Amino acid sequence: MRLKQYLVLSLAAATMATSFQACRPKGASNAVTGDAAQRTYIPPGQYDEFYNFASGGFSGQMSVYGLPSGRLFRVIPVFSVDPEKGWGFSEETKPMLQTSHGFVPWDDLHHIEASFTDGMPDGKWMFANSNNTPRLARINLQTFRTDEIIEIPNTGGNHCSPFTTENSEYVIAATRFSVPPDGPESDVPIESYKENFKGHISFVSVDKESGEFDIAFQLKTPGLNFDLSGAGKGVSNGWLFLSCYNSEQAHSLLEVNASQNDKDFILAINWKKAEEYFKAGRGTKQTNVRYAHNKWDEHTHSATHEMKTEVTVLDIADFEDLAYLIPCPKSPHGADVSPTGEYIVASGKLAALIPVFSFEKLQNAINNKDFENEAYVGIPVVKYESALHGEVQKPGLGPLHTEFDEKGNAYTSFFVSSEIVKWNIETLEVLDRQPTYYSVGHLMVAGGNAKKPYGKYLVAYNKITKDRFLPTGPELCHSAQLFDISGDKMELLLDFPTIGEPHYAQALPADLLMEKSLQIYDINANKHPYKTNGEAEAKVIREGNIVRVYMTTIRSHITPDVIEGIQLGDEVYFHVTNLEQDWDMPHGFAIKGANNSELLVMPGETTTLKWVPDRVGIFPFYCTDFCSALHQEMSGYVRVSAKGSSVPIKYYTGESKPTT
Repeated sequence: MRLKQYLVLSLAAATMATSFQACRPKGASNAVTGDAAQRTYIPPGQYDEFYNFASGGFSGQMSVYGLPSGRLFRVIPVFSVDPEKGWGFSEETKPMLQTSHGFVPWDDLHHIEASFTDGMPDGKWMFANSNNTPRLARINLQTFRTDEIIEIPNTGGNHCSPFTTENSEYVIAATRFSVPPDGPESDVPIESYKENFKGHISFVSVDKESGEFDIAFQLKTPGLNFDLSGAGKGVSNGWLFLSCYNSEQAHSLLEVNASQNDKDFILAINWKKAEEYFKAGRGTKQTNVRYAHNKWDEHTHSATHEMKTEVTVLDIADFEDLAYLIPCPKSPHGADVSPTGEYIVASGKLAALIPVFSFEKLQNAINNKDFENEAYVGIPVVKYESALHGEVQKPGLGPLHTEFDEKGNAYTSFFVSSEIVKWNIETLEVLDRQPTYYSVGHLMVAGGNAKKPYGKYLVAYNKITKDRFLPTGPELCHSAQLFDISGDKMELLLDFPTIGEPHYAQALPADLLMEKSLQIYDINANKHPYKTNGEAEAKVIREGNIVRVYMTTIRSHITPDVIEGIQLGDEVYFHVTNLEQDWDMPHGFAIKGANNSELLVMPGETTTLKWVPDRVGIFPFYCTDFCSALHQEMSGYVRVSAKGSSVPIKYYTGESKPTT
């Protein structure tokens, strides 16, 4: 009977979702007020108020937009190769995409989060997760480049990350798909899920100065699926709250079998206590793991890759005071903590209400052992009413994710009813609702996960576009919508398209980053092993069948621009140094027949392209990044001869007598 009821409800929800997606609401073309264009227009020479960092979903990248303009400023390559910037193609960046599975040139980037100091963004780093091959990345907000990527062991689907603690002591990464722990014992029947499949919550420490990652410890849990998490702040600092589903521990047809129970859970973790146990040596060293740790060096302009084989694991079943479960509506998505840290909002994707839990009541319930009679696989279950602050009644259909403003209000996205709903955190009263077009997933309030939100703007990241933009075949661009939330009522200001499939995002004030932004790499600090200090040092050297070209670029020529003596079977490495020391003067490099990418070399930087010619002949190369009026002339030639040819190595630029 329960299954039948669920299928009927699901069909009704799907029908409703389709109707919202397929039908243009009356007046949709007039949903934006007359002065919206003026409020989002940034005149020439002026700047946006915020940087908006958005996840790229299945593109594997992170994008940077301006708010309120919605203009795309940059796509930052993270987990996927990017031919525009040579990411994953240049010899220096290839190690960044190495994993225990080898070179993985793609991933699914769902969530990002800023680094925090005392609960506020500090402008140092942005963290990002990869969902498919479990990894965490750290992006440097001075260079807008990925500085570090670490793989997460014992994990299947790194969806519940990269949510950080109040001072970014740790970045949290929890498994989406519970799997048997790594190692040879992981070869078990899938139907033995309940006995052998486990979840793992990783606590990745962040060095305060360098930002360097280290997997400090992991917590092993029953085989739950973790969706999102929120770290405590203020009064709840030291705690972590994770939404988890599949309390049925099903392993097939999850849309039915993982929706049998009336409720799933929010898992509350006392991470300060877990840290104490870890430092006291209470964890177990697991030595049969393999995970990659890749780091970028700004001085050598190169990445290093190493494999690690050890991680410390604490099984929460061995400790009575680490973990507690709070019942919540089935299949919860968000687990969002209010600015004061007092309230935890749980959003069940199939629910028609929003439960809000009180941290103070939770602590009282734990201290009084106000638990349900039966624990869930050994974890105490706090009584629902004992931890409940209250329920937001009839807010909408399909609540997903909640963020907060600076005035004591919360904003929740509703996927099924395609709307954003504003409500008061204390009174739980619904204050406003505005439609989105269509099927909103995540939303982002500027600073909405911080102690003191910036407010003013909210961005809805929608899953369906339909008729909002010009048609582009079967797939339309992804949609973001900007709302002004400074008044009592939300106002839709702007639709703008995004890359990939956007999920979560972060907005930082422009003045927090602008002055820190790097303009050039100091060429005198360049420690790349194949750096060329000036045109006089440009050269071509043969080392067996390896040929190294020490090359320079400057407006408007490449040195050397004539190279002979390359033979079939040679591996040619173009080590290109950009001699410019002027802001926004990158140079590119590409050669005919290269089967990888071009290079994009920043001022003062050295970058390498590997090229293996596949035939004899003359091969042009050129600068791919427009740099001057004579950019078109910034080119050269390589001559490739047969294997064993007597043609010697020759190279020159504008000289009547070649250098041999």
